[in-house]
Amino acid sequence: MKVIAFNGSARKDGNTALLLRTVLAELEQADIETELVQLAGKPLRGCTACMGCWRNKDGTCVIKNDSVNDYFEKMVAADGIILGSPTYFADVTTEMKALIDRTGMVNRANDDRLQRKVGAGVVAVRRGGSMHTLQTLQNFFLIGQMIIPGSSYWNIGFGREPGEVAGDDEGIKTMVDLGRNMAWLIHKLGN
Repeated sequence: MKVIAFNGSARKDGNTALLLRTVLAELEQADIETELVQLAGKPLRGCTACMGCWRNKDGTCVIKNDSVNDYFEKMVAADGIILGSPTYFADVTTEMKALIDRTGMVNRANDDRLQRKVGAGVVAVRRGGSMHTLQTLQNFFLIGQMIIPGSSYWNIGFGREPGEVAGDDEGIKTMVDLGRNMAWLIHKLGN
């Protein structure tokens, strides 16, 4: 069993990465292999609505000059997917949005290959806008017919400067609980 996590932050090892690693640590304790992909420094362009993925139906996006097709393969191979993003103007980063739009289109064009996988969103926020950001991440899972586990609160950690979310005790507990619930669900599904 494996879970792949994507950090959509421009900061490679900032607050979003810290929250994701907290969730991944719980999954690892439950004997689930994990991988963290950091999108920082890896420019991704958005979907061009060319519909090439619908015409070709080969499990890939026709844009080949970035890593989206590799990321989609990792999603397909995994039992669970975590998308993490800081809150930028009350939403996800542009890199995360590009990942969502393009892998989402390829998924839908190719018989919903992510269907019934376990998915969770994780959000780092300074102050406001986090609920919209979390909803954007969850919408990817819902339209992909994936299963979203709950936690003890919304999957949000508060902090501005790198590492500051570590001081958000409730946020860290929420990530620990998310990791445990995600592990339990993956084991129950027997993926």
